[in-house]
Amino acid sequence: MIPYGRQDISSSDLETLKQVLLSDFLTQGPQVPLFESNICKATDASFAVAGNSATSMLHLACLALGVKEGDLVWTSPITFVASANCARYCGADVDFIDVDAHTANLSIDALAMKLVAAEKAGRLPKVIIPVHMAGHSCDMQALSELVRPYGIKIIEDAAHAIGGRYQGRPIGCCEYSDICVFSFHPVKIITTGEGGVATTNDPALAKTIASLRSHGISKLPQELTRPEEGDWYYEQDTLGFNYRMTDLQAGLGNSQIQRLQEFVKRRNELVQRYHLFLSALDIEFIRPSEQCLSAYHLFIIRLPKELDRKLVFNAMRAAGIGVHVHYIPVYLQPYYTGLGFNQGHCPEAESYYASCLTLPLYPTLTDSEQDYVIETLAAVLDKVKRDR
Repeated sequence: MIPYGRQDISSSDLETLKQVLLSDFLTQGPQVPLFESNICKATDASFAVAGNSATSMLHLACLALGVKEGDLVWTSPITFVASANCARYCGADVDFIDVDAHTANLSIDALAMKLVAAEKAGRLPKVIIPVHMAGHSCDMQALSELVRPYGIKIIEDAAHAIGGRYQGRPIGCCEYSDICVFSFHPVKIITTGEGGVATTNDPALAKTIASLRSHGISKLPQELTRPEEGDWYYEQDTLGFNYRMTDLQAGLGNSQIQRLQEFVKRRNELVQRYHLFLSALDIEFIRPSEQCLSAYHLFIIRLPKELDRKLVFNAMRAAGIGVHVHYIPVYLQPYYTGLGFNQGHCPEAESYYASCLTLPLYPTLTDSEQDYVIETLAAVLDKVKRDR
């Protein structure tokens, strides 16, 4: 089976893991601060705080920005459920902004209309979480200019997007946001096995996130009420979590990040081949805007509405090609329909979901494997059309 995504583990990665395993620290050692420093270098952010998953870091980002019960958070419906769940963990209400048909990112026009209606209703969000779908940056400048006058905070969900750029600057630099969160799940651009990181330029936010990821505990003498107790002494001053990243994970990340731009370059090369050889088919491509160099975590096409996507999906899987669908609109999940959401809430998101299909894309995908994907898709689409 050719999967839709796959990690690339090199001999250098294995050697780094071996060195960490033979060191004195498997966790809470030097690898995590080094990884955070490497993330800052890669993103131009002032601070980076690593944790055990992007979901955890989204949760802590919401907490650091003061999200609590009774607050409202807006996000995109075309994303993994964590983009909305993080606000629910804080007791906040969630709502969704419809997407742009061409990028599958949050629609700036839909956001503008929703803000006007929310102001009239006296129910503005405390935080908005734009999602950089497939590695394509949202139009962050336009988004920021819309929401900042209302005092709304911004968390970028960049789980798909490390290594990408917006307006020439690295995604994660937080030029137009308060916090940006990345994922290092195995199918993402680089991996730490599982893991995530939050970047920010605000030292207070970085300090809060770092405290919350480790039980709310501090050992720094200047932060203790009784520093004279001794070197063993620590204090918990808030209710935190065990969301730490291990040194094994960070060690793998420190090795992987050396190949970040290599990975992004190869993904973009494969996308160019897809565009070249699929352009004659009756399909549409989900593309980044002209302001964005995409990290291309995913390559997504939209099938003609008259075709049965399930037939295409099943035929591709039967041919050994692990196509996928990203994503089901979050508000159509049973948990969210139980909160009162219904079909029709975001029409463009539902139209996108009905026709989208993710094709394989990862750095070790060979040209010949990609040719097989392309040839098979063409044959399957032709057959499905003829059999209608």
